[in-house]
Amino acid sequence: MICIYPRHGELITVEQAYAQPEASDGNGNGRPRTALCMVTSLDGSIALSGASGGLSSPTDRRVLAQLRLLADVIIVGAGTVRDEGYGPPKKPGQRIGVVTRTGDLDLAAALFTSGAGFLIMPDNAPPTAVEAVRAGTSHVDLLSALQSLPGNPSRVQIEGGASLNGAFLADDLIDEINLTISPNFVGGNGPRLSLGAPEIKKRFLLTQLCENDSYLFARYRRGSTTSIDGD
Repeated sequence: MICIYPRHGELITVEQAYAQPEASDGNGNGRPRTALCMVTSLDGSIALSGASGGLSSPTDRRVLAQLRLLADVIIVGAGTVRDEGYGPPKKPGQRIGVVTRTGDLDLAAALFTSGAGFLIMPDNAPPTAVEAVRAGTSHVDLLSALQSLPGNPSRVQIEGGASLNGAFLADDLIDEINLTISPNFVGGNGPRLSLGAPEIKKRFLLTQLCENDSYLFARYRRGSTTSIDGD
């Protein structure tokens, strides 16, 4: 891939581009650093035929794999686990937390029988046969869940879907965004990057931009938050 910013025109590998996490300014509330990793089409969809694979590329999949190596825990919504067919992670010791209100998942799947997968659920969700972090009532309190993750992780990667992304955005819990922009219009009614968050103006600062085969790979870190009208 070619690094456009900050190393203007330099040819680098995916491993070089994503060798380290973005520098942390700290969040001051005892939670791990939280990074969002997503791919989006030119017209803003994060899915084609219900999954992200149709928007991806070999380089994008290498970026995802490299970013996963930087994370201690991956957090993903139950719908995305079903749609994308999540299995056990390749990184030894890595855990995958699945956010669900009901626990309605295939708990006999390899993700859970391997011991890597666990649930993130409200306190009043039904009993479950697998390990669960319980936080909040009727809905998941994401801050409390992050503070209670097993293994005391320092870095968490969020991988969607849109409603989960929106919930993290609404609670101001996203420190970093790793975004692939696919050079495709896809039409349809696929979800945008986040759904369900109130209108806020959450500023992120570009720290890296690379290109490969017309795909753009952008890294952003947390900036400041204001309301939509700037008050």
